[in-house]
Amino acid sequence: MHPWLERIAAARVLVVGDVMLDRYYFAEVSRISPEGPVPVALVKDCKNTLGGAANVAHNLARLGCRVSLCGLSGNDENRLILDRKFVALGIDPAGLVKTTRPTTTKVRVIGGHQQMLRLDFEETGVASRTQEKQLSEAIRQKLESGIDAVILSDYAKGVCSPAICRALILSCRNANVPLVVDPKGSQWKKYQGAYLVTPNVKELGEACRKPVANNNLSIEALGKSIRQRFSFGALMVTRSEKGLSLLAEDSVTHIPTYAREVFDVSGAGDTVAAVMGAALAAGLKPSTAAHLANLAAGVVVAKLGTYAISAAELATALAEIQHPEEWEQ
Repeated sequence: MHPWLERIAAARVLVVGDVMLDRYYFAEVSRISPEGPVPVALVKDCKNTLGGAANVAHNLARLGCRVSLCGLSGNDENRLILDRKFVALGIDPAGLVKTTRPTTTKVRVIGGHQQMLRLDFEETGVASRTQEKQLSEAIRQKLESGIDAVILSDYAKGVCSPAICRALILSCRNANVPLVVDPKGSQWKKYQGAYLVTPNVKELGEACRKPVANNNLSIEALGKSIRQRFSFGALMVTRSEKGLSLLAEDSVTHIPTYAREVFDVSGAGDTVAAVMGAALAAGLKPSTAAHLANLAAGVVVAKLGTYAISAAELATALAEIQHPEEWEQ
């Protein structure tokens, strides 16, 4: 295995954010219901996968990292399903605080290869003071136990409050631990001072409060403005079929996509954040980490549904690249 991936496999990474369960019903559709003009889906299979911050943790675990998870969940059957998956993957969920709200669950009905319907079971909103205190204490304990990088996975479900974000960013800066933020929404003040933020083009536009054209000049101009405005160490913008752009203090790097076929983009942002966090935890340069993240994204978008890349898959993709050592220059 490539030395970069060996170093990644030894990394200790903490994921903080909105944990979800993704459930897929795979169905056969061959007729219309006599009760109304809707298709009848005959369910043939059901699959539960990790979503949101849990999918970030899933990617990290499959890369070989030692992974801890902090966030909020329900105290229900779907939390039990998550726990069983965490045990199987070796993910430490001790920092996942149980609450009275349901575990965020997204149910998708797939007919053939087409998503027909999505049902969301969730209760959003800022956590109570008690829950926030429990979560802060769990995060503090994990950081003190020894962590090489932290990933903040914000899906706007209530975990990533301004207070949690500010405290986490300060703790990471004091401990010299790189923090990767996968942002949500337009209120980026709470991410002020983060080491690296990874929006897509739409999310960058929300932060700028205007649409952003997906070309190098627009990404550079608005990305630089946002990076300076919020004092980010770097900004990495994922750009779908155009790859990604890394905007650091003294350099800009545009990386073309490695995707050969785009089948499903769900979860690709989680993979990018996970690989960036793992690579930075391993001590790789941000530019090298960005290339690896882009390579990983090209693998997962060719899969159906939320998918976590493995170390073997990333190693295979990396072996096809000529002179990857140039990424470090």
